[in-house]
Amino acid sequence: MRYDIVSFDLDGTLVDTAAEIAEAANRALESHGIARRPVSEVTVLIGAGTRELMLKLLARVMIEQPHLADRVHPDQVLASMDEHYAVTTGTSSVPYPGALEALSALKAAGIKLACVTNKEFRHAERVLRVHRLDAYFDLVVGGDSLRVKKPDPGVLRHVVERLGGSTDRTGHVGDSRVDVEAARNAGVTAWAVPYGYNAGQPIEDAYPERLFPSLADLAQHVLAGRSGAPCVSLTSTQPTISS
Repeated sequence: MRYDIVSFDLDGTLVDTAAEIAEAANRALESHGIARRPVSEVTVLIGAGTRELMLKLLARVMIEQPHLADRVHPDQVLASMDEHYAVTTGTSSVPYPGALEALSALKAAGIKLACVTNKEFRHAERVLRVHRLDAYFDLVVGGDSLRVKKPDPGVLRHVVERLGGSTDRTGHVGDSRVDVEAARNAGVTAWAVPYGYNAGQPIEDAYPERLFPSLADLAQHVLAGRSGAPCVSLTSTQPTISS
């Protein structure tokens, strides 16, 4: 099967961001007099964007400590999250093994690449830039880039349209059920990786069409399906950026 477009989720797929997201969330809580929460609790909330993550975290706090409702204003906590996440981005996150090599090899083979995340665009762009991944992508779509977000079919269909491809030659890879459903809903191939977050549940339960041990394995699969494509070694190189 020949693929012309490959779309990647960000958090839990390309980059392990859980620790620094949790740190930003906890700093936001502390700035409003709320005790820190375990990193594991924050991690299972990753996937819908930082706004939704903080609202869900606050909801848990309010259930446990209802007296806080009189003095804690969600909008102010959300603003604090934005401020703190801008500071913690890149402080502990790392690209997953094989991510850089996969992006480099696919781009060298002429495949269009997109990063599609429910993280707000400004945060996603910063994560990609900090880790020098931004230059690999022809398109970045954040959770606030469109009127809908994953798993709505409109998100990946937007990617296909913008990059001039077709759904039958597009694959999307992620670490969560949301990603699998987003791909399936849009009619593109649904791939997954076994690491990441997925609300703490096994990604196998979402029944992706194929589960790859790493993104390097995914890239090898895609390249093998492109007849006449140049042989590309999966080694870490920086892309050439044209002006």
